[in-house]
Amino acid sequence: MTIRGFDLDNVDALYRLDSAGTFTSLGGLPVQCAEACWDLAEQVGLPEIEAISNIVVTGLGGSAIGGDLLRVYAAGRISVPVVVNRDYVLPEFVAPDTLVFAVSYSGNTEETLSAYGEARAKGASVIAVTTGGKLGEAALRDGVPVIKIPGGIAPRAATGFLFLPTLRVLQKLGVLPGKVDEITEMIELLKNLRKKLDPETPAEENPAKQIARKLHRRIPVIWGSAGTTEVVAQRWKGQINENAKAPAYWNVLPELNHNEIVGFQFPLEILNQVHVIILRDEHDHSRVHKRIEITKDIIKDVADGYTEVWASGNGALARLYSLIYTGDYASVYLAALYGVDPGPVRVIDHLKKELAKQ
Repeated sequence: MTIRGFDLDNVDALYRLDSAGTFTSLGGLPVQCAEACWDLAEQVGLPEIEAISNIVVTGLGGSAIGGDLLRVYAAGRISVPVVVNRDYVLPEFVAPDTLVFAVSYSGNTEETLSAYGEARAKGASVIAVTTGGKLGEAALRDGVPVIKIPGGIAPRAATGFLFLPTLRVLQKLGVLPGKVDEITEMIELLKNLRKKLDPETPAEENPAKQIARKLHRRIPVIWGSAGTTEVVAQRWKGQINENAKAPAYWNVLPELNHNEIVGFQFPLEILNQVHVIILRDEHDHSRVHKRIEITKDIIKDVADGYTEVWASGNGALARLYSLIYTGDYASVYLAALYGVDPGPVRVIDHLKKELAKQ
């Protein structure tokens, strides 16, 4: 049900609509990231592995996004490939020289449990990242290191817990160059950005509320760039789906210039409802910057409009999370404009219940 004229500056109404404490979880992200980096990752025992030829993060949904963040962050920093697996089975190359992060917030994701068992059978080194559940039980039984993360929040609100410990483990193993100051900068940036994005900040000064208004009653299409903001575009799409219960779509430059952009011709009555979010980073490839300018000109008279959102911060982690944080808040404000509680994901719960019967 759409609440016409919902006032995003009515703080009490925002909190009343949010039964699961989504705003509280968002506000706690800086603390979550600090705990994930400096507490959880330091407590885990490292696997004994002589050489790492490849790294696999296996998980689904919010648990897999952390793997994508690791993949993008590590791509230009290490020679070891990082692969994200969203399936019951693992790639054939997984072997004893593979490090596998089995990530499931609940610990009961059936695809991840299946992949965990296969990783063990292949002799790979495994680290479990979970609140517990069946994955936690299996890891304890098998003597597999566990990064035990706190429960009580939605998996999609736990990116700090699900991503940063894997990064810190790779740093401790000597696989990924350690940059503690980059993590510190990211946490401080989130604290400052929170003041601009939280419900108490009025819409005229709040970029997330402004974005939500532009996306309301529109079809959001999120564009990122390969190697920088690609995973953030995917994150925005998923957050709009789960929080606002609305459709959203994403793609990546320069790839979309070779296919999707041709689709901005018909049908006009649908394209007129599309609002494009273009995620920008000063570190995008110079040719991508040029592509974006040309692409904006192509869609300007066809789509409802476009909004550019620029990353802030110096380090790669700060820039990634500045965009993630803005999108997370915008998705919850969009939920409010639709009059929907951002917390429950009843469709997913129903699907899991039906699968359990079979």
